[in-house]
Amino acid sequence: MDKIQNAANYVSDTVKGATSTASKETNKEVAKDNNASIGTRASATKDALGDKVDETKHNTSADVNKEAVKH
Repeated sequence: MDKIQNAANYVSDTVKGATSTASKETNKEVAKDNNASIGTRASATKDALGDKVDETKHNTSADVNKEAVKH
C-alpha cells in the first residue's frame, strides 16, 4: 500500500513542480518587461523566487517518492 501512496505522491509532486516551473518562467518574463511598472516587476521577481523554492521542494519530494516506489 505504501508503494501506491508513494507513486501517487510522485505524480502529484511532479505536477506541482511543473506548475511552479511554468509560473516561475512567466514571472521572470514579467520581471524583464520594460513596459511593466517597477512595482509589477519587483512583485514578479519576488514571485519568481518563491516559485523557484516551490519548484525545488516539489521536485525533491518527487525524487524521494520515486525512489521509495523502487524499493
